[in-house]
Formats: sequence, C-alpha cells, structure tokens
Amino acid sequence: MQVSVAPLVEVMRGETVTLDCTPLGDHNPLLLKWFLVERSGARHLLAEAQVQGSEVKPRVHTSRGRSPQYQLQGQGHLVLVEAQVTDEQDYVCVVTAAAGTAEATSKLQVFVKPETTKVFPNQGILSVMDDSAQEVPRDDFDSRVLGEGRLGAPRILGQSYMTTRTVRETSNLQSLTSTLYLRVHKEDREASFHCSAYYSLPRAQHGHLDSPPFSLTLHYPTEHVQFWVSPSTTEGWVREGDSIQLICQGDGNPTPEYMFYRLQNTEERVLSTNLHGNFTLESVQRNQNGVYGCRVLDYDAADEVELSKTLELRVAYLDPIELNQEEELSLPLDSNVNITCSVQGLPTPALRWTKDAVRLVDGPTLSLSSLTFNSAGTYICEAYTPTVPLLSRTRVLKLLVEGPPDLKPEEIPPQAEGSRREGEEVRLTCSARGYPEPKLTWSEKGDSSTEPVPSGQGWVSSSLTLKLTNAMSQHGVFCEASNPLGSTRHVFHFGPLAPQTSQAGVAVMAVAVSVGLLLLVVAAFYCMRRKGRPGCCRKGEKAAPPPGEPELSHSGSQRPEQTGLLMGSASGGARRVSRAIPDEMTEKWLVPPNQDVTELSGEEHRPPASRQDQPSYRTPEDSTTGIPLSLYPQH
Repeated sequence: MQVSVAPLVEVMRGETVTLDCTPLGDHNPLLLKWFLVERSGARHLLAEAQVQGSEVKPRVHTSRGRSPQYQLQGQGHLVLVEAQVTDEQDYVCVVTAAAGTAEATSKLQVFVKPETTKVFPNQGILSVMDDSAQEVPRDDFDSRVLGEGRLGAPRILGQSYMTTRTVRETSNLQSLTSTLYLRVHKEDREASFHCSAYYSLPRAQHGHLDSPPFSLTLHYPTEHVQFWVSPSTTEGWVREGDSIQLICQGDGNPTPEYMFYRLQNTEERVLSTNLHGNFTLESVQRNQNGVYGCRVLDYDAADEVELSKTLELRVAYLDPIELNQEEELSLPLDSNVNITCSVQGLPTPALRWTKDAVRLVDGPTLSLSSLTFNSAGTYICEAYTPTVPLLSRTRVLKLLVEGPPDLKPEEIPPQAEGSRREGEEVRLTCSARGYPEPKLTWSEKGDSSTEPVPSGQGWVSSSLTLKLTNAMSQHGVFCEASNPLGSTRHVFHFGPLAPQTSQAGVAVMAVAVSVGLLLLVVAAFYCMRRKGRPGCCRKGEKAAPPPGEPELSHSGSQRPEQTGLLMGSASGGARRVSRAIPDEMTEKWLVPPNQDVTELSGEEHRPPASRQDQPSYRTPEDSTTGIPLSLYPQH
C-alpha cells in the first residue's frame, strides 16, 4: 500500500490552498484520514472519508478554532479557504485498505509580503570629527519570511556596521529591525541613504522593498573660503554709483560667522560681522577704492586652513565731457572747423565722434572742411571704457551752416503741346534749404501749404494748387526761396492751352433752354388771365376781336420771332401749359395751313416750310403783348 502527497505546498496569505492525497493502485474500499501534526509530534484528526465504489462519505471532525473551517472534497482533498499564517503546519494523510495502511506528510508554508518600511533617521548633527561610528537610522519591517526570532550579529562594513533584530509578533508575523552605525565624513553631506528589505515569494520568487530616502545633517569644519564681488565685474572694476555686494562663503557646517573689513595703512577696519556671508556697499564712490577682506570665524577648522581672503576694489568713473566749441555752432558755407572733446576717467576712456548713428572718427578731434548744407546737423562725442561695459558719457554739438537758399523744384510731368486745357488743375511743389531758414513764396495765388521734408537735412517744402489760365501759359508760374543772405527762384512753364469748347457749348444750350421755358410760362400766364374772352384758344376757330380792338392781318407784317416761338414750342411748351389749365378750358392752337405739328408725345416736329411757301393769314393780336388773341380762352 502506497500514497502520494505534495511534500511542500507554498501559498500567499489569503489564498485558497488544496492538499491532495492519492492512493497508488486500485484499492477499494478504503478509509482516508487527515491529521494535523504539532511541533511536539501530537496528531489531531481533522477529517476522514470512506470510499466504497463510487460512493464517498466525507466527514470533518474538528477545525481547532479555524475560521473558515476545513473542507473535504472529492475522494479526500483537504481544502483551506483563506490561508493564514497559523495554517503553516505539517499535514499527514493516512490511507487504510485491504492491502494495508500507508501515510505521507505535506508541509504547508504561508508567505506574507512585507508592509511599508518605517525609517527613523538620526535628526541630530553628526560630527565628522568623531572617531567612532554613530547611529544613522533605524528601519522596521513586518514580514513572515525574514528568518527566525533572534538578535542578529553586527556586520562590519569598513568604518560602519549594522545590527538586526527579529521578533515574532502576536499576529504570528516577524518584525525585523535593522540599525546602521556609520563613521561619517564630509563627503556624506550630500549623500542620500535608504534601506532595502529583500523577501521570498512562492515558487522560488524574490522581491524587495525600499524605504524613503533621507539625508544626514553633518557638522564639519571649514576647509576652503571664497570671496568675490557681485555683480561680477571685469578685472575687478565696478561703476561709480552702482550698489555692489561683497560675498564671502566657507564650506563648513553649521554656517560659521563672517567678518568683513577694509585694509587702510595695513590696519583692518571692521565693516560688518554676520552669519549671511555678504556685505553691501550702496552707491559706491571713487574714494572707496582699496583692499577689502573677509575672515571666517570657524574655531574647529584645522590650523593649516586659510580662513581669510582679500580682494582689490577698483571704482571706474567718467567725468563730464568738455568741448572747445559752443554746443550750437553757426559757420558760413565753405568754411573749415576743428572740434575737440576731452574727458577724465578711470580706466583711461576712449573717444569717438558720430553723426546720425554713423561713426565718423575715433579720437578727440573732429575736423570739418569746405562746409556745405549737408554738413549741418547734430554731432555726438562719446566717451567709453572698453573694460567696463555700460560706462559711457556723451556730449552733443549742433552745427548750423549759414548761406543763401538752395532751391529744388519738383518738375511737373511733361505733356504733348496743346494737351493741357485752360482751367485744368495742377499742383506745383518747391523745396528749399538754407540758414537762416528760407521762406518760400509763389507768383500766383492758390491753395498752398509749407511743411518740413520728411527726409530732414533742413529742407522745407511748399505746394501750390491752382487752375491754369492763358496768362500762366504765356508768363509761367514761379516759386522763390529767400532768406537774409539771398534768394533764388524757379519758373514752371506749361505751353499753349487748349480752349474749353465743350463746356462753352453746354453753357449756351442751358441758357437757350432756360429762355424758352420762361417765354412759355409768360404765354400761359396771359392765356389764363384772358380766359373770360370768347373764341380764345380754340383750334380751327376764328373769334371776333373784342370791341375796340382792330382785326390784325396774317400778312408778313406779323412778327416772325413770335410766330416761330409759338409754333416751335407747340410740342413741348403747349403740353406743359395744358396741364396747368382746368379741364373745362380746352387748349386750341392756331396752325397755318399745311403746317405739320406732331402729337404731344415729345417727338420732334418736322421743320416748317420756307417763309415764301407759307400762306398769308391774319389773326388778332393783343395790343400790349403782341400775342394772338386766339391763344386766349374763348370765353
């Protein structure tokens, strides 16, 4: 009789584990029992199963206070739900059959991952001058896999060692505490420390857990001292008027005390003592040139360490620039001049002349010869120190060149002869320069304006807008520039001008139309005043003249301009008059025989026959106006 079990079963806490027990061979019926074996060797029956053919009768005897209870499944599989640390025991399976009795032992091991580490760094100040190792941190872990409860022996790591201690807690977990003892050095001031816990997992796996990093506070003496000026300068120069700081720094910890002093005749005059390591000089002046020093007051430093440093403070300055000429200088045309600027300062300054941001010459003297109007302008003498940036001064000189004006006309675009017309509008422009500033005038009146030329260089410009006339085409138009030193002029010529024919024709036609309309209005007015007379304004009828008025003949004695006006206006003028007469007054016109008059549609009537071909007829006329009486209303 033989039975097979897994000799070692590994499981993480909280998982479900199944212990299998399998008889080897064909044995039926049989009795299978599971026992829990304590360290003393005592056995406790947990469960049993009777197997008869395919029928299995499981039975759990006791769980020994375990929750959840043991379970028996299948043909004798022991199941432990939610494995616990206390389940880590030896389990024995015993099988009894007709062939005999056999047993086998299965060992259960439960793993628990360590909890987060708790690190307790040394919060004190550790001195690098201590010859013995000092306690650095202590780290605690709770785990089931780091060994038995014991006091670990110290491990020597060069000038350091550590001790470990394992304690079984009431939860059946094991707590591991490790303490590091270290002989600290100055290099450890920037080091980062942490502790790592390594643990085992099922199936020969491993893991590790790191504590949070920490650093140490060390006490170490000063070994090196640095001393400088801020802001940093070139070759030790600082600008007069600037505020600067003297900064002293030692590499000791805790921060030592610093003393600042100034050397005067080999004697130290103390300026300040503080823990900050800096001293401020406000608005430094040239008389503050000299040697300054800093001393670190660290009494733990070695005797061979140099705790004092010095530096030379040099203040750079520039005095105002002086000119050998006035700041505003007036000179005549074609003259020569030498202008010199000078300055005092430290370090030795350099000089240069510029005009309109263009460098002219390097040095103190500017020589100008044969002056022209282009020579006029603003000249700048600049003093600067190449070794001290931003330390510079300037002096401005304004040069005026006296002379009669220069005149520059803006020529009008050329055109073919006769292409310009009388009344055409043109714009003329002249520019002039000189000193005193010239005045621009024109020979003709018009819309003019004077303003400086944007390009500068002393030019002024004047523009004149006018309409051309025949007189201008003959004599031209001139502009003149003058100042107390002289004058000059320029004449603009335009050539022959074409007449304004098109505009004259339009004006004549407008006058004719206006006169015709006026006469029609007068005729309508008289017709309305005579509306009480019979036979007036009836077409084809001849009314007897009123009493006391003679009948006028239609002979050639009739005025042709009246007849022509009335007849020629029948198409347009009569239409407008008829709209002004009430409906009961019918409009009648006297038309000579064979005279064709168009309908009132606005079309032009055909020209009348010649005066010799027209028949002779007579019609009464008003003695006052000369208008035919037939044009008056009939009643």
